[in-house]
Amino acid sequence: MAQITIYINNDLESKVKEIAASQDTSISKYISTVLERNISNNWNPKIKNLAGSWSDFPTVEEIRSSDTQDARREAF
Repeated sequence: MAQITIYINNDLESKVKEIAASQDTSISKYISTVLERNISNNWNPKIKNLAGSWSDFPTVEEIRSSDTQDARREAF
């Protein structure tokens, strides 16, 4: 298993320690879990199960056939 050294500010360190302790895990394991969750390309199964669950949601064709105008975009 690889080791990585990171530098974080004291406030963040305190928060990480607090959360890791509240989850009864090591700081290293907590950070590893957070990274895995944020880097993963997989959708959470609960989110995947939502696909197609709205029976009254309009189809793409219905949305595109609408005669309404798009809102003006803000100038930057």
